[in-house]
Amino acid sequence: MESVPDHSMPQIKEIRILCVDDHPLIRDGIAFALQFQKDMKLVGEAKHGEEAVMQFERLLPDVTLMDIQMPGMNGIDAIHAIRKVSPRAKIVVLTTYAGDVQAARALEAGASGYLLKSMLRTELVVTIREVYEGRRRISPEISATLSEHLSANDLSPRETEVLRSVAQGRSNRQIADALLISEDTVKGHMKSIMAKLDAGDRTQAVIIAMKRGFLQA
Repeated sequence: MESVPDHSMPQIKEIRILCVDDHPLIRDGIAFALQFQKDMKLVGEAKHGEEAVMQFERLLPDVTLMDIQMPGMNGIDAIHAIRKVSPRAKIVVLTTYAGDVQAARALEAGASGYLLKSMLRTELVVTIREVYEGRRRISPEISATLSEHLSANDLSPRETEVLRSVAQGRSNRQIADALLISEDTVKGHMKSIMAKLDAGDRTQAVIIAMKRGFLQA
């Protein structure tokens, strides 16, 4: 008797993924990892934010993996643009930076996941599945840092500008001349910066700001 094909088995729903990163090795590594997942398919890649938005509009992926630091439009701006196209877009940030500032900005922009690139091998697949299913997933290290600074004051754009100049080795007078403000105003900004970062001096303020991500973008 001729066998009848069994059509009762449910078909595996593929999670369509867009990968955005300016480093080819990262994109290749993610493509390699995803090829072994029966429920996942890499449908597109992008090297920077502008291309990410175009690829998203064209492909409408289920999950987008987004780097933060890229030439041109950065990842956070790309998240904002993609969420304008599709408010329900599911985006996982992939980054080398553990700072709470970038994480907070990415989550505020609409990211559903935040994963350090050092954890891709162990966490990538699980994170994609959880975000696809509508849950938020953040690396424990990032969650701890976010909780630690939950009530901390953010630096203003001007304070960030001043501190970036300090990181470049400029004196208060040089900063004042460059920003067209008085030297006393620069000192006032530095006093506020050190209070917000709980720093004892200028050097410590720069170190803390870099670690937390204020000076990454």
